[in-house]
Amino acid sequence: MARTGRRPGVSGTREAILDAARRAFAEQGYQHATIRGVADLAGVDPALVHHYFGTKQRLFVAAVQLPVNPVEHLMAVLEEDPEQIGRRLVATFLSVWDHAAEQSPLLALVRSAVGDDRAAALLREFITEEVLGPIAHRLGSPDARLRATLVGSQLIGLAMARYIVKVEPLASVPAAQVAAAVGPTVQRYLTGELAP
Repeated sequence: MARTGRRPGVSGTREAILDAARRAFAEQGYQHATIRGVADLAGVDPALVHHYFGTKQRLFVAAVQLPVNPVEHLMAVLEEDPEQIGRRLVATFLSVWDHAAEQSPLLALVRSAVGDDRAAALLREFITEEVLGPIAHRLGSPDARLRATLVGSQLIGLAMARYIVKVEPLASVPAAQVAAAVGPTVQRYLTGELAP
């Protein structure tokens, strides 16, 4: 049975929760991992997980060591001028990756998703539930889910080419230039005409 409250002595609770979260996400996937399950693995009360991380989404972001929560940034981008969402979305995406690419477990996760079904499921579930879901909801159009997944395919392909495979000159071109080039395609996926 998990202890309640803080651990006695020097607290390594936050790190224990993060270690447990990495295990839970890796073994169960994003969709099936729970705050309660992470707390059980860490030997703490679920309230402590909520205290340190709030939501499962924030716990995942901390576990893969992103410098910012991409979902929070995405929601801010979606609040602004709808005609510029594509460029801003790509710029935000690149900013997150530029700050996390070399030290983040996210890079390892994306690399492993290519050949490991479990890693692919974890990445797919997070992107579907936490990234594409809000985009689709915000669009509100009948084909919003398709549009959101087209955006996701563009961004995942961009991450693979720029940060993992490191295709030149894409890998070294300034982010602003990439956002200007790719943004109109993402904009069309979001608000433009799609072929019938």
